[in-house]
Amino acid sequence: MENVDKNAIHNTEIVQEMEFSAGYRWQHWIRALSIVVLTVTGFYIAVPFVSPIPNSEPTNFMYALFRSWHIIFGFVMTSVVLYKSYTFIFNSKNKIERDAIKDIFNPKVWLQQIGYYLFITKHPKLSGVYNPVQFMAYAGFYMMMFVLILTGFILYVHVYHDGLAGLLYDPMLRLEVMMGGLAMVREIHHIVMWGVILFVVGHVYMAIFNAVYGKEGAMDAIFSGLKWHKKH
Repeated sequence: MENVDKNAIHNTEIVQEMEFSAGYRWQHWIRALSIVVLTVTGFYIAVPFVSPIPNSEPTNFMYALFRSWHIIFGFVMTSVVLYKSYTFIFNSKNKIERDAIKDIFNPKVWLQQIGYYLFITKHPKLSGVYNPVQFMAYAGFYMMMFVLILTGFILYVHVYHDGLAGLLYDPMLRLEVMMGGLAMVREIHHIVMWGVILFVVGHVYMAIFNAVYGKEGAMDAIFSGLKWHKKH
């Protein structure tokens, strides 16, 4: 038995491969921070849960402070989402992400991947960096992000009226009418936010699952960019 184990060790090579570029990792963590800030400030804007300390001077504009941080990180979020969308489509280094599209149309990979999550099959061989379940989840996430961005800009142009807000007012007004009015835009914004929160919970769970069960450094890759693979 001891000889068999030694042979298995000698015949198995652990290799490191670059999974995520520095740009990918930076936009991931900036986006994660933005989601946290936008969620907290968004809840406060909807239902103010903290009151400022009474002051005789008109300086405790806490609602305005929360709203300003919401708008700042809204622009940060918009920037990283547009950056990631551009690199996914046009950057040659992101080809491994685009290759994952092939597996969406392969029922065998779907069945193997679901079986892997249920502990009844091995992990399928993938064409790209994402399995089909991951890819569809990320696609849904980015659809929600674009809805949040558009509805956020509609709400933004009703608060500020100069500069970029003034430039965007007319097109955003048309979208507002198409969505059924400002109240409906706000409702859509809130509902989609809950969709993003649920995605984040599922994303964290699946990241931990793959790191523990897969033992390939899936969690490490988003920090260092490197992932471990067994090569027989």
